[in-house]
Amino acid sequence: MATGINRIKCIGLGGIGATVAQGVAQFLGSQKTAATLWLIDGDAYEERNRDRVLFEACENKAVVKARELMRACGGDLRILPMPDFVTARNVARIIEEGDVVLSCVDNHASRRLIGNRCRRLRNVFLVSGGNDGIEDGRTGTFGNVQVYLRRSGRDVTNPITRFHPEIYGAADMRPDEVGCAEQFHAAPQLLFTNLAVAAAMLGAFYAWLSGTLAYEELYLDVAVGRMTPVTRVLPRKPRRRPTGRLARPGTSPLAR
Repeated sequence: MATGINRIKCIGLGGIGATVAQGVAQFLGSQKTAATLWLIDGDAYEERNRDRVLFEACENKAVVKARELMRACGGDLRILPMPDFVTARNVARIIEEGDVVLSCVDNHASRRLIGNRCRRLRNVFLVSGGNDGIEDGRTGTFGNVQVYLRRSGRDVTNPITRFHPEIYGAADMRPDEVGCAEQFHAAPQLLFTNLAVAAAMLGAFYAWLSGTLAYEELYLDVAVGRMTPVTRVLPRKPRRRPTGRLARPGTSPLAR
């Protein structure tokens, strides 16, 4: 399969992102693609992270995972680390025109920043994944994946903020806005939910790549074995004069 992709940006390399990065690296490396995989995270692994991430050293996450995956891929894929958090200052430099963005961050403020940046581009494909923590009576088994596709300056799917007020009006803060004390109290996550969300993100990426993607959001619950895709319509816009062009039969509107 020829991917035709230039840049993939994997943002966040925690419980979900580390698995997503490995899956993308393994897949693209086997395709002998000329694409570059960027691993982006300003945080460092700590011993307490081993309950949901395997890593070789307690160093910056992007640097550690880039080193591990380059060695595992045997040089078949270009992998570059970016040891930075995504901030209001650098988001335009990190997310560029034509990028594939795999957002694996663990806070709504960063999701909003990433989503809003993608809305300013003409062509971009964003897959954003997350899951509940084990807190406030929640068991941590629920997760979701959102897909945002923008083509030739037009939305093909709804922005990730439109049906998620918790992202649109994010009450939390990005890692660059808080200190170590606040980050330390992040809710613990369930390993199996992280793996399920990562697999669903990779599935959405592959479906888009192969031209079969037909949903913009996916809900899952590992405790009950449920995975539910959701398709929504875009808000109505003023009617335009027909162009006379017809869609090809059997193609997905979310195809590349």
